[in-house]
Amino acid sequence: MPQVPPARYLLRAKDFVDARYAEPITVADLAAAAGLSRAHFSRMFTKTFGESPRAYLQSRRLERAAALLRYTDRSVAEICVMVGLQSIGSFTTSFARVFGKPPAAYRASMPPASVHARVPSCILQRDTRPVPDSRVKTAHGEKTSEGGRP
Repeated sequence: MPQVPPARYLLRAKDFVDARYAEPITVADLAAAAGLSRAHFSRMFTKTFGESPRAYLQSRRLERAAALLRYTDRSVAEICVMVGLQSIGSFTTSFARVFGKPPAAYRASMPPASVHARVPSCILQRDTRPVPDSRVKTAHGEKTSEGGRP
């Protein structure tokens, strides 16, 4: 059986973070997902991806928070909890460090969330379909009422 290179194990940990960023994840959880010891995992992850596992988790959470600030009207406190952070103060500080402004100012600098409201294509097609003409053309181009009724 061919041996999987260590980077593949590290990608499992990254996938774990990407899928479960809102949960309380520890470095030990990530190391277990990669199948490595905690210390070795941390060294390998930092060497391979250029940031520590904790920094990667934090950046995923902040990126998701930025998206929620852009596309929803949820409160900053609610978004903080939704992305897996516990303290609004540390969330605001970290967010401002990464994005250059606190969450509320970031949201204020963007178009309102209602601009980005997504409507399913089936609903859009249904609601923009032209109203059917109740009369049907005959072979001679005359219009008659549908169903033979006058």
